[in-house]
Amino acid sequence: MAELTQADATYNQRAIATAHKLAEVSATYATPTKSQRPDRNTLFPQHNLSGLGVALEYEAMGNQPVSDQLAAQAAQLGVEFEHIGLTLGTVMRNVDLKQLSNPALIALVKATLLERKVIFFRDQHLSEDQQVAFAREFGELDAFPFGATGENPFILEIHHNEHNPGRENSWHTDVTWMERPSLGSVAQCVVVPPYGGDTLFADSAAAYHGLREELKEKLQHLAGINDYRVFITGRGAKAWPESLVEEIKQDIPFGVSHPLLRTHPETGKTGLYIHGGFLRHDSLYDTRTNNPLGADASRVIVQELLSQHSKAEYVCRFKWTPGSIAFWDNRAVQHYAASDYYPHERLLRRVTISGDKPYYRPSSTPST
Repeated sequence: MAELTQADATYNQRAIATAHKLAEVSATYATPTKSQRPDRNTLFPQHNLSGLGVALEYEAMGNQPVSDQLAAQAAQLGVEFEHIGLTLGTVMRNVDLKQLSNPALIALVKATLLERKVIFFRDQHLSEDQQVAFAREFGELDAFPFGATGENPFILEIHHNEHNPGRENSWHTDVTWMERPSLGSVAQCVVVPPYGGDTLFADSAAAYHGLREELKEKLQHLAGINDYRVFITGRGAKAWPESLVEEIKQDIPFGVSHPLLRTHPETGKTGLYIHGGFLRHDSLYDTRTNNPLGADASRVIVQELLSQHSKAEYVCRFKWTPGSIAFWDNRAVQHYAASDYYPHERLLRRVTISGDKPYYRPSSTPST
């Protein structure tokens, strides 16, 4: 251990003396009363509003993880909640997803999803058909055209190993290349790597609250074009035949418009809505006039937005175990699959629930 030098000792004496002086000055300031609410916009630095974003979303939730009504519903059914994040992410315990005959349980799962945005279940070990049946309780399903399916055609296998490293390690919400992107996804972990392989989820409502006011105003009238070119350009050195690409474009619309802010159709909340891999970064336009923003201006805005969900304050992290299930609301969160387990194997099965066309309406009233 290095010895304390004379210079270190002198610095410490001055630092302690300065701290005492500042404490004496602070003590002369009037102490705010409980009735004097601070102006939060001045408390948080304008270059980093993520803490404010979480505070505003938690306030919108009644400053509690779940509503009293939801807590009472869960208690009545013997379901316990383990909350992972402040505004999102809850493990539902004492639930058997093989038992789908209880309408009250399905109603509780949906209500918890809407309030907590992403929910988790442990030790379920559902078959493909059971997983599909569970997802279908919440709507029609969308098959996925650009990946390996299971024996059930609505199962997408997300399989990585030493020959196929994980590549879903960017913040995204699913299938924004669709005219009507998915309501949500139900994923089950079948093979877990010995280390790593977690999935992170970020709160899109809190991410919106944490934007600069100037940028919020600008985003109200902006939309962009999304497409699935990342899937049809081939992997590595291989390229798909042009004739096949054109055939796919005829079957599945290539290029759809979505707003950068999305009103949740059931909660009425506003969230940041963007997928950096599917959005054409130069395609933003004003929805009032249909005039393009211009490639350079579009890219500047997109680059700022792409970093927003990555703030740690918005994030909860889920560690998979065999038979674990995650059910996330694509209208309310983004997710990030950590690719930190190569060369080990990781296998997830995902089912996607059909959604509706995204819209932004500041004064929207929830449908339920």
